[in-house]
This record gives sequence, C-alpha cells and structure tokens, in this order.
Amino acid sequence: MTNRVDMIRERLTTSLSPVSLDITDDSHQHIGHAGAANGGGHFTVHIVAAAFADQSLIQRHRLIYNALGDAMQNEIHALSIKAYTPSELES
Repeated sequence: MTNRVDMIRERLTTSLSPVSLDITDDSHQHIGHAGAANGGGHFTVHIVAAAFADQSLIQRHRLIYNALGDAMQNEIHALSIKAYTPSELES
C-alpha cells in the first residue's frame, strides 16, 4: 500500500503539475492529539506551481484541497500549506 506522503505527492502532481513539491509527515509530533487518535495524519506541504498564478491564498488552498479530495476527510487531519508561483520565488 502506498504511504500517505506518496498519495499526497501523486494527487498534487497529477492536479497541479508543480515545479517543486516537498511534503513532510509531522504526525509523530501530534501523538495523542484527537486527530491522530482517529488515524488522520499531520502534514506540511511546500509547493511551487504555475497553477497558483493570479490566485489568492484561499484559492490556492482550495486547489490543493480539491486535488487531495476524499483524503482530506479521512487520511489527513491537518495540513500546513506554503503555496507559491515560480515567479514569487525568483526574487
């Protein structure tokens, strides 16, 4: 079975074609937390994609949530997101 980081990577890559994507599983830092007890993981995503051009922060997060789909309901309890366009990181 594919682990959660691989699943997140696959879904974001398929939907957003990022030029850079880094995913960290932070679940070990939340042992005993209610979400962890229910099986949901905690993750940090740093993503750079042209798909975020002309998108507000909320719109970028929605694109990510939509790409992750049902995983946001059962596989992922918490998601910290840093989303940029390639041009935002050039300066």
